[in-house]
Amino acid sequence: VEYVTTEMGRKFVEPPTFDIALSYEDSTKMTPLIFVLSAGSDPVADMLVFAEDMGMASKLESISLGQGQGPKAARLIEEAKGKGSWVLLQNCHLAISWMPELERITEQFTPEL
Repeated sequence: VEYVTTEMGRKFVEPPTFDIALSYEDSTKMTPLIFVLSAGSDPVADMLVFAEDMGMASKLESISLGQGQGPKAARLIEEAKGKGSWVLLQNCHLAISWMPELERITEQFTPEL
């Protein structure tokens, strides 16, 4: 790390500041945003502010996965597709067995939604 910092600069060893608006610009209804977090990070506050800025605060549903919440999450996703709303799935690491189902759901997204 010290060598890279000395030779190339600090920007090559420090992660960039997260910009949810920039990430959103790269997404589509066919490519949802997925956040892989490090310990101690929590993008929920940023997501809530961004939803407010985008006029989507009233159309944002959030669910913490685990303990059988997969079917409820699937319902929220299905409803969101019809309404044009957003779903924030939290704690996906607690629902590893449900991830194949989430993959199946997202693979069925179509541009016509």
